[in-house]
Amino acid sequence: MTFLRFLAYEKPYIFLYLTIFLITAAVFFTEYNSDWSWGTFFYALSLSSIVLLGFLLFRYHQNIRVIRQMINENDETLSLEGEFAKAYIDELRKEHIREMNRIQDRQKEHYDFIVSWFHEIKTPIAVLRLLEQTEMDPSSIREEIAKIENYVDQALYYAKLDSFNQDYDIQNCDCIQIVKEIVKGHAKTFFSKKIRINIQADFLEVQSDPKWLQFIINQLVTNSLKYTEPGGEISISVLESLEEKQLLICDNGIGISQKDLPRIFNRGFTGETGRTHTKSTGMGLYLAQQLSKKLGHYITCTSKVGVYTQFIIHFPQDSDPYLLLQKNT
Repeated sequence: MTFLRFLAYEKPYIFLYLTIFLITAAVFFTEYNSDWSWGTFFYALSLSSIVLLGFLLFRYHQNIRVIRQMINENDETLSLEGEFAKAYIDELRKEHIREMNRIQDRQKEHYDFIVSWFHEIKTPIAVLRLLEQTEMDPSSIREEIAKIENYVDQALYYAKLDSFNQDYDIQNCDCIQIVKEIVKGHAKTFFSKKIRINIQADFLEVQSDPKWLQFIINQLVTNSLKYTEPGGEISISVLESLEEKQLLICDNGIGISQKDLPRIFNRGFTGETGRTHTKSTGMGLYLAQQLSKKLGHYITCTSKVGVYTQFIIHFPQDSDPYLLLQKNT
């Protein structure tokens, strides 16, 4: 650090000194104009300048010593100001490292998802190519296309996770109507696997974004369809209390082991079920849970191997006064 560069940082002190000296000189000149002595004036100016120069030299050497201290961590503490500066710089450095680690983790997540996504989407595409060479079964084609559409939806919603606050519209939604639309979209799969659907409710109004909520429910229904054996059943029901509303999706499929249950919403987790029964990216339930939390909901799951799996979407009771006003008008 050169002395001239140091003076550039110390300009407030210099300006303050000049201002105080000029004000003092002006007052002195006004009160004692008849006895004004230029020699005395310049003598006072010289003394004041020497004091200022001494102060600036002291500050300059202090800063030099602080910089040397930060370079050599083994030096003793030199000043309180230096300690604060060093602590602040250290905290900035740590925060920068933490932010870089978060960015790297996020990049790794994106990379892992894209790699697994490409592997998964290749399977239905390969099946479609095989069907082209044989007698094409329309139901099989529709099933493979549905898989491709689901994988594309997962990639789309995964990409939108970070910009969620720019792409949602909270309004009153009928969960049961959304469920019926999803079931209708999976009708061929229900029929081909002879899986019964039992909707035990007519209406459940919640506050959510209908597009994102449809994706969430579809991931849970798709998961139940995937792991329910032919001839099984999926039931949809609702529960309401003073604290919350619940949408329950229950199947009598292969179930989830107790050791896997706490991790099923982790990114990329497939568990024993995903490894032994069907290929899975492990992203469907992860995305469903992440989007639910962003909407103010959350999902829980209970299961017993070989007996059942039940997903519950928890919605808070209506609390938006604007939507309540709309409902009452």
